[in-house]
Amino acid sequence: MTVNTKFIGYIGTYTKGSSKGIYTFTLDTQKMKISDVIVAACLDNPTYLNVSEDNRYLYSVVKEGEFGGVAAFSINDQSKELTPLNSQLLAGSPPCHVSMDRNNHFLFSTNYHKGTVESYSINQENGTINPPLSIIQHEGTGPDPRQEKPHTHFAGITPDGKYLAVVELGSDQLITYKISDDGKLSEVRRLATHPGSGPRHLAFHPNKKFAYIMTEFSSEVIALHYSAEDGSFTELQYVTTLPDSFKENNQGSAIHLSTDGRFVYAGNRGHNSIAVFQVNGETGELQFVERVSTEGDWPRDFEIDPSGKFLVASNQESSNLVLYSRDTETGKLTLLQSDVLVPDPVCVKFLHS
Repeated sequence: MTVNTKFIGYIGTYTKGSSKGIYTFTLDTQKMKISDVIVAACLDNPTYLNVSEDNRYLYSVVKEGEFGGVAAFSINDQSKELTPLNSQLLAGSPPCHVSMDRNNHFLFSTNYHKGTVESYSINQENGTINPPLSIIQHEGTGPDPRQEKPHTHFAGITPDGKYLAVVELGSDQLITYKISDDGKLSEVRRLATHPGSGPRHLAFHPNKKFAYIMTEFSSEVIALHYSAEDGSFTELQYVTTLPDSFKENNQGSAIHLSTDGRFVYAGNRGHNSIAVFQVNGETGELQFVERVSTEGDWPRDFEIDPSGKFLVASNQESSNLVLYSRDTETGKLTLLQSDVLVPDPVCVKFLHS
């Protein structure tokens, strides 16, 4: 059996500087090195993107003049180049997050500036995106000055495929929506997180019972129990991602789990680190393992590669990618490479293995 030693990744960026749009790179797990960073598609502010489960399509947020929305690309099976398919645009600021269901039937986006969540259907014949099915406007505020209005930051399908979990940073809420057969959204549950915590992103445990939120303002991971019966979440634990001695500005960023569910990784912008936690498989609670420097400024995102043995982080303000090896037994990270230049990187995604 041939073991794949090279994995293709994509980088979403801000194009306010020298960035041209979406970049691609190759991770060689034998050489333990990232190389071949090239432009994959030219577009404005493709800050977040996702790849379909079958690796045929890539979906990105996009800005076009006074409009923002979502864009579809086909992925060349050989070269992995991106070919534009279509986009769906709405007046105003672009979304900050995009995701799809496992079957690539529906696409979901969230808009930080507008405080909205949107659902779209995807054409099964060619991967293009249809006009929005639901546009839901959130309401509410929070105690932090940055919570002056709703700021919807994340939407992800629940493991059972029945619900959409939407993280509302502006009002400290986790809102569950039922997804109808035709892709329309209707609210079914709502969980309030600690006031002023600023929940940002969520990741599910592979056992489908636990989920973890990274908060932006309080720099904490919230461990949750998820019930597939009614789409509800219950808080289990709050744990800080920062050392007690750190008193400067920090904003939590991304959160991801190892594929075996044994470890949670959480990003710190300001402290410029990734915090590592071990998961108690019985209770879902976390135990701190270590923090590692991201060797740059403002780590916006990171991703574990398909082999599970490497992690790639993106430093937005210092415009570099960082490669670590990952000990699958301890969860600890070891720095391998920090000089991979990508302008204003935000999001990291790999093709699925």
